[in-house]
Amino acid sequence: MKIVRIILAIVVVVLSGYGLKTQTLELLPYCMFFLGILILVIGLEELQKDRKVWGYMNIAISLFIFFTSIQDILMN
Repeated sequence: MKIVRIILAIVVVVLSGYGLKTQTLELLPYCMFFLGILILVIGLEELQKDRKVWGYMNIAISLFIFFTSIQDILMN
């Protein structure tokens, strides 16, 4: 899980950096999608560590990010 978290964090940072550098919003929904996956992985790790409140909160946040990113992808 740690390797997956690191890879997802790198993907999010690269997509965000590219979007900031080029001043375009084309990759924002994909960045948000990968951010949702990253937060979901963090939430699952928190549940494994028996920190249920933070784990469920991260999972709820990731579902909201998934919803907004998929909605943005479908609207464009």
